[in-house]
Amino acid sequence: MLTVFILASLMFADQASEIIDRTLAFTTRTFGWFFILSANIFVLAATYFAFSPMGRIRIGGHDAKPEFSTGAWLAMLLSAGMGIGLMFWSVGEPIFHLQTPSPMFSGVEGNTPEAAQAAMATTFFHWGIHPWGIYAIVGLGLAFFSYNHGLPLTIRSIFYPILGDRIYGFWGNLIDVLSVLATLAGLATSLGLGVQQVNAGLNYLFDINISSTVQIVLIAVITLIATLSVVAGLDGGVKRLSKWNMGLAGIFILVILLLGPTVYLLGSLLQNFGYYLTKLPEISLWTETFRESNWQGSWTVFYWAWWIAWSPFVGMFIARVSKGRTVREFILGVMVIPTLLSFVWMSILGGAALELQLSGAADISAAVNDNVATALFDMLKHFPFTQILSMVGIVLVTIFFVTSSDSGSLVVDHLTSGGKLDSPIPQRVFWAVMEGVVAAVLLLGGGLKTLQTASLITGLPFAVVLLCTIYSLYVGLKQELFIEDRVQKELGLAREKHRVDGAIEEWADNNESEG
Repeated sequence: MLTVFILASLMFADQASEIIDRTLAFTTRTFGWFFILSANIFVLAATYFAFSPMGRIRIGGHDAKPEFSTGAWLAMLLSAGMGIGLMFWSVGEPIFHLQTPSPMFSGVEGNTPEAAQAAMATTFFHWGIHPWGIYAIVGLGLAFFSYNHGLPLTIRSIFYPILGDRIYGFWGNLIDVLSVLATLAGLATSLGLGVQQVNAGLNYLFDINISSTVQIVLIAVITLIATLSVVAGLDGGVKRLSKWNMGLAGIFILVILLLGPTVYLLGSLLQNFGYYLTKLPEISLWTETFRESNWQGSWTVFYWAWWIAWSPFVGMFIARVSKGRTVREFILGVMVIPTLLSFVWMSILGGAALELQLSGAADISAAVNDNVATALFDMLKHFPFTQILSMVGIVLVTIFFVTSSDSGSLVVDHLTSGGKLDSPIPQRVFWAVMEGVVAAVLLLGGGLKTLQTASLITGLPFAVVLLCTIYSLYVGLKQELFIEDRVQKELGLAREKHRVDGAIEEWADNNESEG
C-alpha cells in the first residue's frame, strides 16, 4: 500500500495535487464538527478516568515500580509529543493570528493589542490540553491492557473487552493497519515541518538555498542519524537524546526570556493563561457554522486531525515508558505538565515576536507571510548573539526530528510485529527509512498542504477507532477496580480474622497461666 502511494504521488504529481486540494476542502467542511466534538470527548474522558476511583489503579499491577525517573519521563513525553511543532509554529502561528484574528474572536481587528491577546489564546487552544487529552487516552489504553493484562503492545489490544480473542483476527489486523497509516502520516507531517525549518535556518546562517532538493538531502541525513538511534534502542538512543534536547531547549528558552523583554513576557504568560481559561469553553465547541469561510479547516480541524493521526505513535511511546504510574498520575502527568510547558514556550517565543511586531521594532509578519519556516530565525535577528541562538535553534529542531523519527520507528515496529518489544534490528531500520521516504514524497507532492491532507485523511477514520477505545478502556478499568476492591476486601477480612484469632489465643494463654 505504501509503495503504491509513493509511486503514484511521484508519477502523477499534478493530478495528485488537484485531488489533495479537493480532499482537504471536502474533509474539513464535512467532518470539521466531528473532529471538534471528538477532541472534547477525549479530554472529558481522560479527566473522568483520572479523578474517578479508577485513578488509583496502578499500571503494571499493585506492586509495579516506575522504570524511569519523573524528570526523564516528562522529558520523553514532551520531546516525543510535539517538539518539532513547537519549534515550527511558536513564532509563526501567533503572528498569523495577529494579522488575521480567528473568527472565534468576533470584532477583534488585526495588528492590535486585542488581536495579540486573541492570537495567544488561539495558539494556546491548539497546543494545550486537547492534544494531550487525546494522547492520554491512547497511551493509557495501551499501557493498561499491555502491562495489567499481558496483551501485546498494539492498538488492537485496547479493544479486547469488546472483541475478545477476535483482536487476533481480521478486526484486530484492520485496527493496527489504520494505526500504522495514521502514525506514518502524523510523523511525515511533523518531519516535513521540521526539515523545512532546518533548511530555513541553514539558509539564514550559511546562505544554503531553500529548495525541495536540499530538504530531501536533509531528510536523508537526519533519517540516517535517527536510524542509528533506533539501533541503539530506547535507553541508549531515545532516552538519552530526549534528555539532552530538553536540557538544551530549557537553556534556549531561558536565554530568550532574559535577553528579550522579560517583564513583558512574564506578564503576557500570566495574562495569556487567564484569557485562555476564560475562553476555553466557548472556543472548544465553536464550529464556524454560521460563516461561509473555512478558517477552522486550515487551523483547528487540521490540528485535531494531526494530533489524532499522531496519537498511536505518542500514545504507544508514552505507554512504553509509563509502567509503574497510577492512572491518576499518568493522566495528570501527560495532560497537565506538558501543556503548561508548551504554554511557557509559546508565550516566550510567540510573545517576543508579538512585541517586536506591535512596537514597530521589526516586521516579523513579512517573514511569516513569505515562508513561515523562517519566522523563528527572522525573530532571532533582533536578539544579541544571533548566530549562536540560530545555531542552537537548528540543533533543537534536528534533535526533535531525530527523537520523533526514532521513537516513531520503534512504535511502528511494535505495531507491525504484533507488539514485540525486541524485534529484529533490520525491521526497525526499515521503518525508520520508510518514515523519511513518506515525508520526502509528501513534500515533493505539494509541501504543507499535502502534509495537512495526509493527516486529515488518516485522522478521520482513526478518530472513530479512538472514540471506541474510551468505552473499551472504561470496561477494562471498571473490571480491574472491581477485582482490586474484592482482593483488598478479602485481605482485610483475612487480616481481621488473623487479628481476632490472635486475640483469642492470647486470651486463652492468659487464662491458662492464671489457672
